[in-house]
Amino acid sequence: MVETASAVRAGTVRAVDVVAEALERIERADPVLCAFTEVWAEEALRRAGEVDALVAAGPPRSSGPGGGGGPGARAWLPLAGVPVAVKGRHGVRAAVPLLAAGGVVVGATAVPGPGTAWQTWGLGARGRTVNPWRADRTPGGSSAGAAVAVAAGLVPLATGSDGAGSVRIPAAWCGVVGLKVTNGRLPSRDRTGLAAPGVLARTAADAAAWWRAVSPPTTVDADASAADTPSTTGVDMPPSLPLTAVWSPDLGFARPDPEPVALARAAVDRLVDAGAVRLVRPQAPPLLLDPAPAWLALRTPGADPARLADAHRVRAENGRRLARLFAGAELLLTPTAPTAPHGHEGPGDVYSTALTWAFNVSGHPALSLPAGFGTDGCPAGLQLVAPHGREALLLAVVGAAGKPSGRKG
Repeated sequence: MVETASAVRAGTVRAVDVVAEALERIERADPVLCAFTEVWAEEALRRAGEVDALVAAGPPRSSGPGGGGGPGARAWLPLAGVPVAVKGRHGVRAAVPLLAAGGVVVGATAVPGPGTAWQTWGLGARGRTVNPWRADRTPGGSSAGAAVAVAAGLVPLATGSDGAGSVRIPAAWCGVVGLKVTNGRLPSRDRTGLAAPGVLARTAADAAAWWRAVSPPTTVDADASAADTPSTTGVDMPPSLPLTAVWSPDLGFARPDPEPVALARAAVDRLVDAGAVRLVRPQAPPLLLDPAPAWLALRTPGADPARLADAHRVRAENGRRLARLFAGAELLLTPTAPTAPHGHEGPGDVYSTALTWAFNVSGHPALSLPAGFGTDGCPAGLQLVAPHGREALLLAVVGAAGKPSGRKG
């Protein structure tokens, strides 16, 4: 994606051609994958033409030589001509910064349809959304179509939102990178404060380009504690590696299956070998209170006051425990999902969100990194969690891990 934008800015390829190729891929593959609810071909080609016109006119003088504008400035049209999918038909609202960066929205991706309480599936315009690695398995959700579109190579970038793991779970089960940002750092329409925007991408560079395009231009997160305050909001000044990290297979309360744990732990070993992280032993193992009752109470309109009081108690206690952990380490590492992707009949008795929604309640940024494949042929994920406002730590580790293994369509 980064290379595509660079080529469009250089004039060696046209945005119109890049977008037309993406639309052809969608037309060819989506009848099987059902990743999209709507495809906006005419509008996308019109917008691509506008990007080509901007490129032909050249960067504004304030951008400086090469569009850089000096040290620390953001590049001119950093997403020039990049096809982008948005989550749901109303997702364009969250894509305004991407449009300003030269991105081209090609359509809306599938989200769960009505009639079921579980959200780890999707319903596209042509039917239920399927996992690109096994059509009899779900891709996860609720950012289902977004993960499929990226994993299958239909688009390099798709927006998502994450209220309990809705970016990270489909990223894990489709084999792509999925980032949930710090809660409250970017605008969200979620009244509970549990949901945060996110992105699904094929590479660390692509996820970082999204973050640079959408992140606030400030250098300090006013909501972060003194221990959590980041030096920058983006990835222009990457942190020094290796980062110190603590591994937990279950966060002290979950019951994940052995295989996702083993795959995630093997991914941790690869990060260690790559010099991206250094495991440290905390004074006490990470033991969080199960966030399920708290999440459900906070999400339920008109919840009983006693339930809400208990939810706030769990949130505060887990916040204290995580603060202690991050006082001695920069990252927390866990499996992303406790199980392999389930079939289209539903998830069974185990919450797919068991290891993710703790960080919606706590608000910490978290990322799912591809961790390999299970015996069923489906991908699994390693979840990385950082202190509030430290998205740059997550992106630095993913960059050191190399390119994820999502397949091309």
